[in-house]
This record gives sequence, C-alpha cells and structure tokens, in this order.
Amino acid sequence: MLLTLDVGNTNLKIGAWEGDRLLASWRVVSRRDQTADEYGLFLDTLLRTRGLRTQDVNGIAIANVVPPVQPTLDWMCERHFGITPFVVDPAVNPGIAVTVDHAGEVGADRIVNAVAAVARYSAPLICVDLGTATKFNCVNSRGEFIGGAIGPGIRTSLDALLSRAARLFHVELVRPKDVIGRNTVTNIQSGFVYGFASMVDGMIDRIRAEMGSGAPVVATGGLAPLVADVARTIDHVHPDLTLEGLRILFDRSRGAR
Repeated sequence: MLLTLDVGNTNLKIGAWEGDRLLASWRVVSRRDQTADEYGLFLDTLLRTRGLRTQDVNGIAIANVVPPVQPTLDWMCERHFGITPFVVDPAVNPGIAVTVDHAGEVGADRIVNAVAAVARYSAPLICVDLGTATKFNCVNSRGEFIGGAIGPGIRTSLDALLSRAARLFHVELVRPKDVIGRNTVTNIQSGFVYGFASMVDGMIDRIRAEMGSGAPVVATGGLAPLVADVARTIDHVHPDLTLEGLRILFDRSRGAR
C-alpha cells in the first residue's frame, strides 16, 4: 500500500493506494506544530477507520509546500513506517520538463498536478488549483510545464476582507441563486463565487491567447466544486489530482509504468 501526502498551507490531503486504485482519502487541517509521533499516530488512526493497517504501507510519497515541517515528516516516515519517503522536488525529480526561470521556486503541488493532468487528459492543458491560493499551471503541447499564475484563494480573500470590514461577517461559501444579492449574506456569496469564477474565466482566456490554443482546463483543490459549475472555461474537475500525481511519480521512481 502506498500513502500519498499533499502538505499544504491550509490542508493536509492524504491518500491510500493499492496499485492505481485509491482505497481511501482524507482532507484535514494542516498543523505545523505536530510532532513526528503525533503525525504517525494520527495516520495510524485514519487508516484503522477504513480497515487499513499501518504495517501494509510499503511506500510514502510527499508533495510539501511547507518546508519547515519536512524534517518532521521524514522522521515520522522512518520512525513509524520504517520507510524513507519519496519527496517531490521540482528542481531534482519533477517528472516533467520544467521550462521556467527557476525550477526550485515552483511549488511541488503545481508540478504534481501537471503530471497527473497530462497523464489523464494529455497536453496541452491548463490546471487550476483552487485552494489557499488560486494557481494556474500551464503545460504546452510538448508536455512542458511553462509556468502560469498565482492569485489569492477564495477563502483566503474572504478572511482578509472580513478582518478589515467591521460590518461584514462569515457566511457559508455556497453558490447563491442570483448574481444580484438581496442581503449581506447573498452579496458576499455572489462576490466570491461569481467573482472568482469570472476571475478564472478571464485568466483562462488570457492564458489560452498566449499559448495559442484552446487548451482544456482541469480544476482541482478543495474549492474547485464551488466554482466549477459557474466558470464557463472549466472542462474537468478532479479533486484527487495531486494524490494521483504523487502515485504516478512514485511509480515512475520505482520503474513502474
């Protein structure tokens, strides 16, 4: 069994794989202060809830955009699983040609998403990751990751707005019936759901113009379902794209196809 860990600034996404079959997945809040023992016990508990066993894990693959926690994760893998993890480093083992100015500056999650999207849908394409940040990852017709764009995430922007606007308050992020809101709740919902969908559409139009193709768009990330039904440019939604990319890169590192 392979464990895949997508370590983000807001969420930790975990997947358990048997071959190319995703047995179980979890999305939990990221904690930078957890110890190696806490991570190990936590993963053991999650596996047990799905009838899976820690001793059946024979591989761990990690994409991490929070560098300070990597030593803790490494120690956890060694101490609790007896495994040296496969860690994606865009400057060392990206699994895809990275034609940007500084490959080492690219987030591992962006590369992993590009790998999975190409494997599933083929190049060229654009992958939009709607999480803590809104990331546009572009792959050209030669299958090269050529960069993209990074903007604020939906929930990150909402938190920032509410911290500066005394009369506004937290609302459930759902799609309102109308663009024109009739109260504060629906005004905020409209601005963030329809507003971010319009931002995605506008960016995709500009990216496609530069790429010179109508590249299909794959959306992933925790907030992708919120925007996917509203944004006209999103063609596919794949919530487990990063976990799948980690599995693909792990298999390639072991010589599997």
